Amino acid sequence: MSPSTPLALRIEPCRKRIRAYLGGLPVVDSVNAVMVWEHPAFPAYYFPLADVRMELLTASGRSSHRPRLGDSRLFTVAAGGRIAEDAAWRYENSPAEPLRDLVRFDWKAMDAWFEEDEEVFTHPRDPYTRIDILASSRTVRVELDGTVLAESRAPRLLFETGLPTRYYLPATDLRRDLLGPGTRTTHCPYKGTAEHLSVHIGDTWHPDIAWTYRSPFPESQKIAGLVAFYDEKVDLYVDDVLQERPRTRFS
Repeated sequence: MSPSTPLALRIEPCRKRIRAYLGGLPVVDSVNAVMVWEHPAFPAYYFPLADVRMELLTASGRSSHRPRLGDSRLFTVAAGGRIAEDAAWRYENSPAEPLRDLVRFDWKAMDAWFEEDEEVFTHPRDPYTRIDILASSRTVRVELDGTVLAESRAPRLLFETGLPTRYYLPATDLRRDLLGPGTRTTHCPYKGTAEHLSVHIGDTWHPDIAWTYRSPFPESQKIAGLVAFYDEKVDLYVDDVLQERPRTRFS
């Protein structure tokens, strides 16, 4: 398959075995999945009909429309006593011809996803995303409203495709008296589960302004227990030079 569809939709074959589970049962098990970049930051998985437990899908009678993809017919998925409404769809008349005989599942509606025998969270891994974690001797200082939150001469810099550099700092280099628990956790398919931290400065509370991976995936162990701040929300100095706040989806 080729990305050269009339609407330049990027479509590529996937070389991994992909499985999705609902109610403890595999609703799809495929070594012929297709990656479709509906979102610029990561792909979605589409599956041949032969690899889908079609007896678990029932047409709901509803439809939806997506730019570049066309109109889709929605299906309810029922497996192992669990029901996921409108959790699968087909673009049977899509302008992107390779999609017409494929099924797409709602990632969040499924109980679990596996690439080969490893569970994957949040969204499929993008084969074109790379993460490098490098030790550095640069001085990194984090300020907010004129208050220093952290200063370190032993940061680890995380370079991730499509995102600004993240500066992970040892917990001992933080103003721990200003930090408290955050309100949420987030999940990254490359790094694992992040616990967020909030900052109290005087009477002002800044929720979820930093995060830490206490038990990251093996490939990201270098940042275990370190803390990073959203560059988008703080003043970050590298070797005393104030960095421009990046504009991202986290801004």
